[in-house]
Amino acid sequence: MQKSPSTSSLGPGGLDLTPAFFKPIHSTAPPSLTKRQTKISVIGTGNVGMAIAQTILTQDLADELALVDANPDKLRGEMLDLQHAAAFLPRTKINASVDYAVTVASDLCIVTAGARQIAGESRLNLLQRNVALFKNIVPPLVKYSPDAILLIVSNPVDVLTYVAWKLSGFPSNRVIGSGTNLDSSRFRFLIADHLDVNAQDVQAFIVGEHGDSSVALWSSISVGGVPILSFLEKHQIGYEKETLEKIHKEVIDGAYEVICLKGYTSWAIGYSVANLARSLLRDQRKIHPVSVLAKGFYGIEGGNVFLSLPAQLGRGGVLGVTNVHLTDEEAERLRNSAKTILEMQSQLDI
Repeated sequence: MQKSPSTSSLGPGGLDLTPAFFKPIHSTAPPSLTKRQTKISVIGTGNVGMAIAQTILTQDLADELALVDANPDKLRGEMLDLQHAAAFLPRTKINASVDYAVTVASDLCIVTAGARQIAGESRLNLLQRNVALFKNIVPPLVKYSPDAILLIVSNPVDVLTYVAWKLSGFPSNRVIGSGTNLDSSRFRFLIADHLDVNAQDVQAFIVGEHGDSSVALWSSISVGGVPILSFLEKHQIGYEKETLEKIHKEVIDGAYEVICLKGYTSWAIGYSVANLARSLLRDQRKIHPVSVLAKGFYGIEGGNVFLSLPAQLGRGGVLGVTNVHLTDEEAERLRNSAKTILEMQSQLDI
């Protein structure tokens, strides 16, 4: 386990220089325990994992960051690269190891590791390989951090969030998938771009599967607090349903386009996951469309399925699911999305 140079007091040859460097102030009062140390672990140091780690560091979300990967050379290289930026970043202790013991006492464990698809490989076979991988990842995380929140980013995220929940034995409020949080950001950007407004003023959700069967909640979109579809109808401003579907398709195709152009996605998912980490660890109680245990919500029945719903997040994980109004068509699409995921789950060896 490697220590961050920014937190080490060892001089050349391992000599402890702290007593010589600092003149201690003796006090009878005990040290202050008011500040709670926050620890985040990131499993997988690929493009996505490192974008998340880098964003966590720059946004000062953790006092300690632990990195885990199966490739020791890549892992140590990434750790050193981050440590060398210590003079430009908030003070964070950075550790890295192939041993999951480095994650001990984590508040949040973010899993980005996943098997890559082989040319000609079926989606089901890829999923089975990821399930086998998760059987080696989740149990040690539970062992070393039994009170942590698990945040799954690996794809297919909805099914793997279900797998992590089953393997961990955690209550469902402490197992969350990154889900459609990023899809919804893309959605908000496209609507904002279409209307020439700031994306932060747009409230809009993509729910359901993080994938082709996702559902755009057009009926709940508002800009600056103004419900868009109601506004258009009230002022008799015509709009084509095809235009709405085209924007939704752009959301679905967004990741594919980025991957086609640069080979992978990284920065947007890095910001998205850091956004979730902030809401969770700082108990912000913000509403995010993330993958949660959806059975019983919006008429979803028939099995334990994880898919994205607008959920309130805080220090305890998922605090509740928002009762957003859905049209009959949107509710039916959401239930169909759940069926799509359940069909995949039924073929798993778990």
